[in-house]
Amino acid sequence: MIVLYFSLPFFIIIYFLVLYFNQEKFIFKNGKKLDRNYNFNFENSYEEVFIKTPDDNEINGIHFKLEKPKGVILFCHGNKGNLSTWGKRVQFFLDNNYEVLIFDYRNYGKSTGDFNENAMYKDALCVYNHLKNLFKENNIIVYGFSLGGTFATHIASRNQAKILILEAPFFNLAKAIHNYSKFIPLFLVKYKFRTDKDIIKVKSPIIIFHGNRDVTTSYKDSIALINLNISKQNSCFIIDGGTHHNIKESDIYKHKMKEILSY
Repeated sequence: MIVLYFSLPFFIIIYFLVLYFNQEKFIFKNGKKLDRNYNFNFENSYEEVFIKTPDDNEINGIHFKLEKPKGVILFCHGNKGNLSTWGKRVQFFLDNNYEVLIFDYRNYGKSTGDFNENAMYKDALCVYNHLKNLFKENNIIVYGFSLGGTFATHIASRNQAKILILEAPFFNLAKAIHNYSKFIPLFLVKYKFRTDKDIIKVKSPIIIFHGNRDVTTSYKDSIALINLNISKQNSCFIIDGGTHHNIKESDIYKHKMKEILSY
């Protein structure tokens, strides 16, 4: 009993240390790094870009191009995988005559730099500024899936994009972690990702899609987020039976997205 009494605090401390020093592995599931010479294999026409950041790193992006596009979608992907897989998500947008620029966060794929919340936000703004050199802002749609929702919202809060679209976003990282597990001490988490703070400042129309059977992020977060922005031009669609990854297959999503991309 005495041994157990003294060993329990020790194991708790070890548990805390493991969580703290390995949290990036849980938050950013970036998978295998890609060599700069790695050749992407996509059926659609694309241009590979490397965008410089303020701290002299490079963000790798794939710009899927069309001859006469209506505009462009800046796609901020989720926390898992890199461009080699996420690049396959773009077909629906291309079919509706919108180009797509999708990029890897720092330390994902070919992108360089260490994980850092403020730097990642700045990276996202650099990618948006790259697009502003190519398109008028009223032709740029910012789209964020899951973790990407926090970067998309940050971009939209500081610019005047045509529209902000969020798919399965979270309110902030602390709430997302709490929804996932009640046993992770939040005071150890270095990253905040306050989507809730940024969405208040967004002046563009906001559209959110979320499944009511999503066990990764809660649809209640999306309702709370949309209620923080007072604009009457916003909409939140809760997809019945939708999970974290099948929203794009729903009729509601397809119908609304075709409507958005029709002009």
